[in-house]
Amino acid sequence: MGLVVEHVTKSFGEKEAKTQVLNDITFTAEKGQLVILNGASGSGKSTLLSIIGGLLGKSSGEITIDDLDYVDLSDKKLTDMRLNQIGFIFQSSHLIPYLNVTDQLVYVGEMAGMRKKDAKERAEKLLKQIGLSHRLKSYPNELSGGEKQRVAIMRAWMNHPKMILADEPTASLDSKRAIEVAKMIKNSVKENNSIGIMITHDERIFEFADKVIKLSDGRIEEQVS
Repeated sequence: MGLVVEHVTKSFGEKEAKTQVLNDITFTAEKGQLVILNGASGSGKSTLLSIIGGLLGKSSGEITIDDLDYVDLSDKKLTDMRLNQIGFIFQSSHLIPYLNVTDQLVYVGEMAGMRKKDAKERAEKLLKQIGLSHRLKSYPNELSGGEKQRVAIMRAWMNHPKMILADEPTASLDSKRAIEVAKMIKNSVKENNSIGIMITHDERIFEFADKVIKLSDGRIEEQVS
C-alpha cells in the first residue's frame, strides 16, 4: 500500500472559459519511495502536488493513501490529515523570524497536539540528526540558506507524516547544498518508510529518485523507474 493516484483531472472555469490543467493522471508511490515530478512551467506539476496535499480539489479521479480516499474528507478531517500525516517543504523555508530553530519545530508539534516537553525532545532529536545541534537556539537571520532548508525539512518530519511533499526545495541553493538537501530528503523518506513526492527542474537530483514522472500539458508524458 502507499499513494495511489488514478485518472485524476483538474479544470478551471466553465464552458468556453474552461481550462484543462490535468488530464488522466495515474501513478503510484510506495512507502519508502521518492518520486520526482518534472516538466516545463505550466505542465501541471504544482497543481498536482497541491491536489495530493489536500490544498486544492480535483475535478475527477481518485487519490488514496493506504486505501483512504483522503482528499474528499470534510474540511476539518482534511485539515487534521494535513497537520498530522502530510509534511510540506517549499522553495523558501518559511521560518518564523521570532522563533529559534528548536521552537520552529516545537510550534508545529504543539499545533498537532503534542505536549511541549515531548515536542521539544523530538525537535532536538531531529535537528541533531541533520547536523544542527550547534544551532538549536539560533534564529533564522543567523542561518545560512542551506541551514534554513535543513530546519524546514526536519519541521516537515515533526509529526511522523505518512507523506512528504516538496515543491522545488533546492531551487534557491547552490549545487553542493542542493545535492545535500536532496540526499537528506531521500534518506529521511527511506528511514521513516514514508512517501516522498518532489517537484524539481534540477536533473542532478534525479539520481536520488525511485521514479521520475515527466508531465507535459497536464498529462504524464513519461514515467521512469
